[in-house]
Formats: sequence, C-alpha cells, structure tokens
Amino acid sequence: MRVHVALTPAEFPGAPLTGCVALAVDVLRATTASVAACDAGCRRLVPVPDAEAAEAMFARDGTDTVLAGERGGEALAGFHLGNSPAEFTADRVGGRTVVLTTTNGTAAMLTAARAAAAGLAALTNVTAAARWALAQGRDVTILCAGDNGAFSLEDTVCAGLLVARLADASPGAVLSDGARAALGLARHYDARLDRLGEDSGWGRKLQRLGRAADLTWCLRADVSLMVPVFVAGGFVPRRTASTAAVGSESRA
Repeated sequence: MRVHVALTPAEFPGAPLTGCVALAVDVLRATTASVAACDAGCRRLVPVPDAEAAEAMFARDGTDTVLAGERGGEALAGFHLGNSPAEFTADRVGGRTVVLTTTNGTAAMLTAARAAAAGLAALTNVTAAARWALAQGRDVTILCAGDNGAFSLEDTVCAGLLVARLADASPGAVLSDGARAALGLARHYDARLDRLGEDSGWGRKLQRLGRAADLTWCLRADVSLMVPVFVAGGFVPRRTASTAAVGSESRA
C-alpha cells in the first residue's frame, strides 16, 4: 500500500486519485462538522463550491435541504447553519440533506470525490477513517484542505495521525515525502492536540471570532465511529465497528 499526503491544495492536481481511496481533511472545521452532521443523522452531505450553488440546490430540493457554510470563519447570510460542529444537531439535520460550502474544506471534499472511493476524516474520527480507508484495499491519498491555499498545521497533524494508523496496520506501506512530514508533526502533537488551537493560524483566528468552543470540539481524537463516505453525489453516514487499533482484528 502506498500512502500519499497532499499538504496544500496546490498539490491536489498532482495527487494520485485514480484507483485510490482519498480522505479529505479540514479539522477546523468542515470535515469535523461533517462528521457531526452524520452522527446527528443527516441523510447525506453535499459539498458545493459556492453559495450560489448551494442556494440553487435548496431552491430545487426544498424543505428537506439544510444550507450550511462559512467564508472567513463567519456564517453565510441567509443560510440555516454556519460551520460550527455544535450546530449540526438531530433536530436540525436529522433525515435531511446538508448542502455545505466553506472557505477551505469543500474544495478538498470535491477533489476527494474524484477518487475510486472517498471519505472525510477529522481528529474526531481519525481511527475510524483510517480503518475505513484500510478496508478499501487500495492506495491511500490524504488531502489537507489548508488555510486559504496555504499550509495548515492542524490538517497536517490529522493527516499524520492517519498515516501512523495506516502504517501500523500495514508495515510495508510506502510513504510519500508529504506523508513522512505529516507523520513527524503528528508525533510531536499526538499527546497535546489542544495546543493546535494556539499554534495554528486558523485556530487563533477562530479564537478571535469567539469560537473557542469549536476548538474544544474539533481538537479531540476518536470521539466518533462515523465516516462520511462519498456515494452518488454526496457523503453518506457509515459507522465503523470500533476505535480499536486499526488492523487489530487481523493481528488478533
């Protein structure tokens, strides 16, 4: 198995997708919010590039659709929800389609959707996402959403934690340079994920916007068994069996 990490969106065009499983990562906050939406029972989550596309989908599909999104960390005017994971509750999204557009995350999601199989990963579901990706039996490409096109510390740490779990389960895995770099950062932050709120640029911005509670939510590992998986135009909920070590069943 080969594991590749695209550290910034500039690397997306050259990232291996054909025949691969792709995991999109936007810890603060799109993929974390997507996991929360699936945990709350949404029917599916559809990423779109901009507010106009989201509004067009809402106009077409009506009351079973919830508009969610942000630009620059702020909720979009006229949308039902922003991008805070705490907003995605069962009474708001249960049984409904969530249409999402964000500054960074949805571009990574749309890119991942071009792979043979695609899922969404965050710190909150990092082991579940690695378990799901491993089960696909393909090379793995991890796409870091980044920060307005630039490097994102928290996304890279999450990617590194995914790499660690995949490599532990597949000792012969071949890691790209990006995967090795992400793995090194993950080892530094693994026992202190909360530090990412202070150390990352997007984390500091969310604090300035009064979103410290979102940081508390997003910077926790393995609190969900849910993996949003791309099927026929949207990401749908898939629950894994446990957060035991990836590959532990085969080693037992």
